[in-house]
Amino acid sequence: MSQKVLLSSKEINIILHRLACQLLENHLTFENTVLIGIQPRGKFLAERLTKILKEEYKVKHIDLGFLDITFYRDDFRRGDKTLEATKTNIDFLVEDKNVVLIDDVLYTGRSINAALTALQSFGRPKDVELLCLIDRRFSRHLPIQPNYRGRQVDAINDEKVKVMWKENDGEDIIYLVNR
Repeated sequence: MSQKVLLSSKEINIILHRLACQLLENHLTFENTVLIGIQPRGKFLAERLTKILKEEYKVKHIDLGFLDITFYRDDFRRGDKTLEATKTNIDFLVEDKNVVLIDDVLYTGRSINAALTALQSFGRPKDVELLCLIDRRFSRHLPIQPNYRGRQVDAINDEKVKVMWKENDGEDIIYLVNR
């Protein structure tokens, strides 16, 4: 197994600021917009973007939630390993809101499909957008595309994108791993 660095900490930071600016351009005050990180890995990206928007761009209030999609996935019963659900934490209404779903890697689109299904339990959004840090564009199984993307990666099927966050893994770095 070999791995090469796709994005360094500095490059990730630049991309996060660009994504925050793009969100700010489209949602300015976030009055009618909510951010929802898809558990488990989208949580770190959503938290980081919210921190940038509040601290550096002085957005006063942002509704931030986290959505577990474990039991909404179409493959949750296919593996031998027992799945562990993470916690959904959405303490606001999504009814008639602009929802930005946030995940670290967009691969087949199945996680986003599950997130859209799970989101329906919390109401009917006015609009749903997708933000992802890494878009593996040639691997899609479903017709799902991001509204905001950090970096597009052309990884072949036996390669994996591994996103590491300082809060969870000790450093910010993204690898392309050959299995």
